[in-house]
Amino acid sequence: MDIRKVKKLIELLEESGLSEIEITEGEDKVRISRQSSAIIKQTESIPSQQVNNIVDEETAPENGHNNNFHQVKAPMIGTFYQASEPEAKAFVKVGDPVTKGDTLCIIEAMKMMNQIECDMDGTIERILVQNGDPVEYDEVLFLISQN
Repeated sequence: MDIRKVKKLIELLEESGLSEIEITEGEDKVRISRQSSAIIKQTESIPSQQVNNIVDEETAPENGHNNNFHQVKAPMIGTFYQASEPEAKAFVKVGDPVTKGDTLCIIEAMKMMNQIECDMDGTIERILVQNGDPVEYDEVLFLISQN
């Protein structure tokens, strides 16, 4: 599928109130979703103080020191996978030591499987997304403490 068509689909998604568009053209299939709008709709009825508490609890690591951890962010939009196959063991889990170059996960984008590698030595402190979740560009996937 031509990249111009994909860009046009993104523009259509942004202009419309839709949260997702899926187009099939021959053997090519593209699904574009806007996750952030769904989150906003779910939290509109919650008072802002409660929303702040929920966000803090979900994103803060167990010891509460989020600022001391290195963040591994998604380099692209796609679907997050913890393993190379559905039945396979996850690449990493919380508490695992990692070294620079280790595969942390896979992000599937337009039927391409992209391995995301660790960019430092450390220990996995937190995995912030679930297997099969859609991820956005620059979304934090992992928190790593430095050894």
